[in-house]
Amino acid sequence: MIPVVDVQLALVRPARTITIALVAFMLMPVSAPVVARTSQLPTICSTPTPAETEGPYFKAGSPDETALATDEMTGTRLHVNGYVVNTNCQPMAGALVDFWQADASGQYDNSGYTLRGHQSTDAAGHYDLETVVPGLYPGRTRHIHVKVQAPGGPVLTTQLYFPDEPNNARDGIFLENGQQLLMNVQPGADGSLSASFNFVLAVPSP
Repeated sequence: MIPVVDVQLALVRPARTITIALVAFMLMPVSAPVVARTSQLPTICSTPTPAETEGPYFKAGSPDETALATDEMTGTRLHVNGYVVNTNCQPMAGALVDFWQADASGQYDNSGYTLRGHQSTDAAGHYDLETVVPGLYPGRTRHIHVKVQAPGGPVLTTQLYFPDEPNNARDGIFLENGQQLLMNVQPGADGSLSASFNFVLAVPSP
């Protein structure tokens, strides 16, 4: 799993803690990439994340995997991360987050599990996904499908969207709730994209 450096938390820790954190960072293997979290816990969570249609290409039994893109896969690399919280803004640890999407050419793998995978949020309710920007499926704007379920709670089926996509305005599914499902997308220096989105579930406090 890609190690994460939480810069914001480190800045408010005592000097001794910062020193220990820096030593730990320096001892990290050189080959291990470091990705800073682009997401923050939401402070307003009164509105649950809206549901969207499942679509025709969901497959149960996806692998437990956070990195869906392989080295040989074409397409712009995309790093998505965020939190799963309840309507009181409390993190939901152990929530199931199941992603599936089209590849860069707009094709779904319906015979296998390419660009399909699930994971569980950590103790802070955080999830982290490595994938590629999906291509345009006929009649749709760019989107990533996802199912989210807190332990013992109902399943939320929804989709994530990209801002400033021309096809957003022509996609009937996006026009229903898409403005609430836009990811915060930022370009990277290497041509990749980083995105964040926080899921709010209408479930009781843990």
